[in-house]
Amino acid sequence: MNNHELPDAPELAHEVETGTGAFQLDLTRRLVAEGLGTALLIVAVIGSGIMAQQLSTDVGLQLLENSIATAGALVGLILMFGAVSGAHFNPIVTLLDRLLGSISSRDTGLYVIAQAIGGCLGAMLANVMFELPAINVSTHVRSSPALWISEVVATVTLLLVIQGCVRSGRAAVVPFAVAAWICGAYWFTSSTSFANPAVTIARTLSDTFAGIAPSSAPMFIVMQLLGMCLAFGLVKLLYPLPHSENSND
Repeated sequence: MNNHELPDAPELAHEVETGTGAFQLDLTRRLVAEGLGTALLIVAVIGSGIMAQQLSTDVGLQLLENSIATAGALVGLILMFGAVSGAHFNPIVTLLDRLLGSISSRDTGLYVIAQAIGGCLGAMLANVMFELPAINVSTHVRSSPALWISEVVATVTLLLVIQGCVRSGRAAVVPFAVAAWICGAYWFTSSTSFANPAVTIARTLSDTFAGIAPSSAPMFIVMQLLGMCLAFGLVKLLYPLPHSENSND
């Protein structure tokens, strides 16, 4: 990665979820980490949803089980791959980093592809683990203005948690802050906080508790992109300088 490609925040280029990892590894290794991490995230989301359905008929309890398992997996995955690739696991995170100047255009495109492929493979693996067809297209329709607004809110706030922690010098807490926020957002958004296009696409492949019908996915992704644009403006407004520069004021 060339520094001239990162005009706004080169000092954030190797932080967790705002850059490409402290190890500064070659692109191939980083793409493997992004694909594998996204796959395992989807395994956690879909697998815990299937298990929740098998263990309980109470929808509230199922959501609790799903949210706790997802949050726990997120902590482990970000700690596992943060130094390797930045542990984005989310095209929205990667695209915002590109807009903020902490990742190159080439890496952005390839990260997004790796995340999408990894997510789909993770969904297929989760299905197979529970003796379901590898591709089990969801019939769970999620389509309403309330759900779309929820996805905007979920996306904006997730990105602010990440950028707020890193830009205030607290990158070490990102795994725990992100996981805690996602666990909470499962409950305070009507959409259960997808906030991730790769996750949204992957969840169309599983007709289970965590699934989303393919017809519902495009609008979710549009709202996630809108949320990213709003987050970009808020980050510029609230965190105009990286923490290293703010600390010298």
